Amino acid sequence: MRRKLAAGNWKMNGVTAALGELDALQEAASGPADVLICPPATLIATASAKAGDLAIGGQDCHTARSGAHTGDLSAEMLKDAGATYVILGHSERRADHGETDALVAEKSRAAWSAGLTSIICVGETLDEREGGKTLDIIGMQLAASVPDGCTAENTVVAYEPVWAIGTGKVPTTAQIAEVHAFIRSSLIQRFGNSVASAIPVLYGGSVKAANAAEIFAVDDVDGALVGGASLKASDFAPIVRALNAA
Repeated sequence: MRRKLAAGNWKMNGVTAALGELDALQEAASGPADVLICPPATLIATASAKAGDLAIGGQDCHTARSGAHTGDLSAEMLKDAGATYVILGHSERRADHGETDALVAEKSRAAWSAGLTSIICVGETLDEREGGKTLDIIGMQLAASVPDGCTAENTVVAYEPVWAIGTGKVPTTAQIAEVHAFIRSSLIQRFGNSVASAIPVLYGGSVKAANAAEIFAVDDVDGALVGGASLKASDFAPIVRALNAA
């Protein structure tokens, strides 16, 4: 059975006081699904010290172990601070920082070397969706962003339709099912069924308590990568509970 994962990406939100939300998540996190919070890097060490049943992750890492890279953090630094996961290739990093598929793959290899699990994000823009290019885009991103050596232990794939992030728009369950089935078949074709069938594939894009159960009922949806709704335990806990019940 594939592990289920509810991952919260706090993005550039939160100061120390926000970590009280971790305490409020503990009950929901005691279920069968893994629960991950990726706070800003400034909070990782403090969060990991009080994480309890939660996993803590980073939102990005550099490709190098160390060096003259002002403002960057290596995967080893994240690991040392208590992180066990790192989000890579999020659409906001790709758009705001010009990150390429090749760079995402290089970062993922760095994460693996440090003992972190990579959450590799793929997804199409609205223009690409409306142009009928969704599967072509996803296929290219998977091929170039996911390195050789991918396993269920070191990799999670997250499908995040860019046009749905923070907009309130959500693809139909049929659209989600189509992309997740395509991701699964692409992974199987490349890595073989025994490896690829165990790799969790998350959905990310305006997941809320109101739509979580419906999304988690879709084949090959093994959890969610959640943005704004993960900032408050009162919003995120119902999503976790829906995943536990799926």
